[in-house]
Amino acid sequence: MFLDLIKELERKKLTISTAESCTGGLLSSQITSVNGSSKVFLMGLVTYSNQSKIKILKISKSLIKKYGAVSEKCCYSMAKNLSKISKSSIAISITGIAGPGGGSPTKPVGLVYVGLCKDNAIFVRKFLFKKSLGRIGIQKKTCEEVIKIIKGTI
Repeated sequence: MFLDLIKELERKKLTISTAESCTGGLLSSQITSVNGSSKVFLMGLVTYSNQSKIKILKISKSLIKKYGAVSEKCCYSMAKNLSKISKSSIAISITGIAGPGGGSPTKPVGLVYVGLCKDNAIFVRKFLFKKSLGRIGIQKKTCEEVIKIIKGTI
């Protein structure tokens, strides 16, 4: 799955960067596990805390306070700002609640937002994975969905 992605990115002369929260660098790890990924992968940031989102990705404190770090608005800003920072063709952002704790009635465990910025166009997809997948399962499922999204845009 990742080998095909790397080859396709290379063939199309595209680069990719990631800003991950709930996946904790899993996506970056999976991409860089492929030999030759250095030709297309520019950077992977794990901005797990709100402080790192504010400091590194320049997400405004007021946005996080108003909408939360796990929100469409935050995910959108993460992708947009990563694109500026990395100068990559494709910027991916991920924020969510992998569990097993940390969920609420309005933001349950399994809620994940994935953002993609390419050619100055940004979109965010919302996922609600089953809590029963467990923390690692939610993280892995998120990465699988991200690859599908990327393949659908290149």
